[in-house]
Amino acid sequence: MDRAALLERLRRDLASAELDGILVSSRSDVFYLSGFTGSSGVLLVTDGRALLFSDFRYRIQAVEQAGDFEFVEIERHLFRSVGRAAADFGASRLGYNESHLTCEEHEQLAEGAGGIEFAKAGGLVERMREMKTPEEIDRIRRAAALADRAMSRMMTLLEPGRTEREIAIEGEFLMRREGAEAAAFDMIVASGPRSALPHAETTERKIEPGDMVVIDIGARALGYCSDMTRSFAVRSASKKAKEIYELVYHAQRTAAAEVRAGAKCGDVDSMARTIIENAGYGDAFGHGLGHGVGIEVHEAPRLGKGNETVLKTGHVITVEPGIYIEGEGGIRLEDLLAVEEDGAETLTGSEMPPELPIL
Repeated sequence: MDRAALLERLRRDLASAELDGILVSSRSDVFYLSGFTGSSGVLLVTDGRALLFSDFRYRIQAVEQAGDFEFVEIERHLFRSVGRAAADFGASRLGYNESHLTCEEHEQLAEGAGGIEFAKAGGLVERMREMKTPEEIDRIRRAAALADRAMSRMMTLLEPGRTEREIAIEGEFLMRREGAEAAAFDMIVASGPRSALPHAETTERKIEPGDMVVIDIGARALGYCSDMTRSFAVRSASKKAKEIYELVYHAQRTAAAEVRAGAKCGDVDSMARTIIENAGYGDAFGHGLGHGVGIEVHEAPRLGKGNETVLKTGHVITVEPGIYIEGEGGIRLEDLLAVEEDGAETLTGSEMPPELPIL
């Protein structure tokens, strides 16, 4: 990552926002700008300085990971120290992300900064993160490949008597063994009626013949996430389950084919949603079609009803329609796409057959 270039871009944005500097406290933003992965650390970026504040535990790590930043070791009162430094640099208007600063931290910042004016600058760094570089997309592609391999293994375990948790643990172990830093999120393995929960928690429920099973999986590699969902039936499937799967497949593939630079997020969502609504299942598809993926598994942009955001080359998004019928089960199919000028590259590699896979 060319973090010197990121800093220059950030400084241009600060100037446009009439800010003398910015406090960066979100761990994702800290990693994006500096490469620092420690659990405690914040950045102060001004026109002429870039500092990383942390404690003794991270002195060596900060130097190794964040070479473009001056390391400032603090013993206590982290935010008071940042405020004092901003005042010493002559800043008069300092930006901060209001979503990642507690009231207590804000008070400490103000105590150190004296009479500096503070301005909400939430989203400034996040907007930079929306547009992925080829290197970032390569990292996401690597994370997706790890999840693909885990999915292939998990499919072989979908048999009566095994628990959801057992299957999830096996998938996460395989990803970690193959090189993932961690799972990108708490993996979902939802079976039977529980597959109707879009964000189900994986439990000790045992797989039964005839179950629908939804697996939502992602890996984190080199600081970046992947996200993919596949749906299956175990041993047998009802006619209704097969029809719903084919409907979701059609909606997913139709919407994915519309992903390209210049398309509006809301229009892509509508492509899938209209198909499902026309089939009478509109009320069973209650979430947005997708979201951005990067350092975090949920980032901008969002694909949802009426969203006028225009997709651009460098966006990495999910396309994941679903139908969820309470008491019966659900189907969701999700691919991860890198937006290109004339279409999109599908980063997920696991097969998504047009007919319900019965294992």
